Amino acid sequence: MYDSQWRSWKPYVGPHDPCPPIRVKWYVVPPNQYISFQPMNLPQFSLEEALRKGTLWPALYSNYPARRSAKGGKGNG
Repeated sequence: MYDSQWRSWKPYVGPHDPCPPIRVKWYVVPPNQYISFQPMNLPQFSLEEALRKGTLWPALYSNYPARRSAKGGKGNG
């Protein structure tokens, strides 16, 4: 499953790097980067759910996984 909030990039791997290369690195782009203003009548979480998720609006919610369970798994840099 592809999540549209995830982006990848390929760092330069030098010929004399002492460590094994990480070919692809992943990062999350927060959804607030795509909403330049607050549209009217956005759906809202209930107050209890908003406190758990950290935002009132589902459009601004992003589930940031633990580092080891991220796209690339262990050792993702």
